[in-house]
Amino acid sequence: MATRRAARFTTFAEIDNVGPEAIAQLQDDVVHLANAYIHDPLVLIMGDIIDTQETVFQLLEGSQKPTFARDLYMLAGVVSGMIAKASHDLGRTHEAMTHARTLYVCAENADHQGLRAWARGLQSLIAYWAGRPVQAVRYARSGTDTAQNLRGSVGAWLPALEARAWAAMSHGQEAKAALNAASDSRTAHEPDDLDSIGGILGFPAAKQYYYAAGTYVHLDGSQDQAETAAMASLSMYENGNPQERSFSDEAGARAELALARVHGGELEGAREALAPLLALAPDRRIGGIVASAERVHQALGAKHHVRAAIARDLREEIESFCRVPAAALTS
Repeated sequence: MATRRAARFTTFAEIDNVGPEAIAQLQDDVVHLANAYIHDPLVLIMGDIIDTQETVFQLLEGSQKPTFARDLYMLAGVVSGMIAKASHDLGRTHEAMTHARTLYVCAENADHQGLRAWARGLQSLIAYWAGRPVQAVRYARSGTDTAQNLRGSVGAWLPALEARAWAAMSHGQEAKAALNAASDSRTAHEPDDLDSIGGILGFPAAKQYYYAAGTYVHLDGSQDQAETAAMASLSMYENGNPQERSFSDEAGARAELALARVHGGELEGAREALAPLLALAPDRRIGGIVASAERVHQALGAKHHVRAAIARDLREEIESFCRVPAAALTS
């Protein structure tokens, strides 16, 4: 009986549902999707992302060698992270957090330190835009603890996330300390396997300046620094590596620039900064972009602006822009 049981086990253990070529194809697919995410409208790639996740999950439910299982968990984590970000971009915070937790579980099973840190970063991002800055700080700090020995760009992303969340609570000292930590991490940066995937997993310098602008714009007396950082971000996106150019982060930098100018009383400059954002087609009006535009709208409603014709006109343009978000195209 023991011999027959051993024979059955041997037969099962030798049946692999995936091999190196299949893993290589899935890796190529994931790299393509991760980079398409920052360039293409979400409605065009969402189906492919979901299909890829389903494929990887089905393979994990079968039998494969431990090395291939770790590869599959890594890929499942990245794809789950993309779905978490997509859910967030469509305004579905609860679903986004659910997928981010799936990402973290996959990172644990893959035993991948960088992926664990990236998962915490996504959770911090989701919490920040959901209006939960305390939670955003907690997730970012947890990710920073995880990333202590990492040199990839995720190590700069986490304190940059923390900085924005502190700034949203008007904690200037903590926000600036986090920005300094992000700069230190950037100085020590060495590309890792997440950076080699790129796209949604990367944190290029242009994006770091955008986050710095999003931090300074909330701090009293720091509007000039916010404008300088936003301008640096936009210059890098426009003149840098086109593969790193993210339409959503570029729009975010424009919104922070517009907000800094509104705070400084430069309404014409704010309209100029915001014009390319307001020209985005509906399929690119994801949640973060709409929320950023709404912040400018709110600032334009301040007592010292409300009677200005340019403020009124720009508020109307923003309202028209926000009426048809990308989420409306997927319902």
